[in-house]
Amino acid sequence: MKFSIQPVLDSELYQLIPLQQGDFESVYEVASDPRVWEQHPNKNRYQREVFESFFKGAMESEGAFKIIEKSSGDVLGSTRFYNYDEADNHIFIGYTFYGTKSWGKGINPKVKKMMLDYIFQFVDKVHFHIGKENIRSQTALERIGGQKIGEEEVAYFAEPTRTNFVYEIKKEDHS
Repeated sequence: MKFSIQPVLDSELYQLIPLQQGDFESVYEVASDPRVWEQHPNKNRYQREVFESFFKGAMESEGAFKIIEKSSGDVLGSTRFYNYDEADNHIFIGYTFYGTKSWGKGINPKVKKMMLDYIFQFVDKVHFHIGKENIRSQTALERIGGQKIGEEEVAYFAEPTRTNFVYEIKKEDHS
């Protein structure tokens, strides 16, 4: 891998800053609302001890970010790059969540565009794991051009295995 999966990404409205250990409390504050995880395969991530494990996995991935709203400095959520596949020249974007105050405001497509614009300098395809019951995320990804290409069992860091759909966006289809 000849590129960083944890750069600082910047737009007019948002900034993705590499996640650090000291970010736990500010990110957990957003994640501690059970509504954030309602449609997620692992619905108990709002619990501190479960989120601690999720956060540890984020740190160990070395590709995780906190999502910052530039105008307020507020932490809106988190996302990450992971599972780079050099042979197939693809990478995953996922483990994304936003606090409820960010829902329905068009933030996710703008953040995903920042990530895609950056990573398509280095890869041909981006994949996404989305829980089979997470209609909200499936719809969001389809709106930005994601195509469902498969289904697989995913074992999240220190969590039970769950069935996920795999979505793909190809570089040539990204605008």
